Amino acid sequence: MNEKRFYKIGEVSEMLEVSTSTLRYWEKEFNMLSPDRAPKGQRRYTTDDLEKIKKIHFLIKVRGLKVDAARRELQKNPTVVDHKYRAVERLKSLREVLKNFIETLDSLR
Repeated sequence: MNEKRFYKIGEVSEMLEVSTSTLRYWEKEFNMLSPDRAPKGQRRYTTDDLEKIKKIHFLIKVRGLKVDAARRELQKNPTVVDHKYRAVERLKSLREVLKNFIETLDSLR
């Protein structure tokens, strides 16, 4: 898969289904998140930034933590957060595979 080098804030917003203002807010609240800036000042998110945002999204939107709790979790247990995030992503992927498998079986009937 050919990944882009940089993502605009609108692209990241669309990918994660959160508003651009939420992304800007998270940037202020999580010092680990500091996207590069283009010469004209636009945010340019790298794939590393995107991974960090996905973990923040996981903690706040999926697990339901408040911003302070998510920040503490990332500072205290970054490895645990990473493992949980990746496990959930694998489960989502597996769910999609199983869903497609069921649809294929149904179409063969």
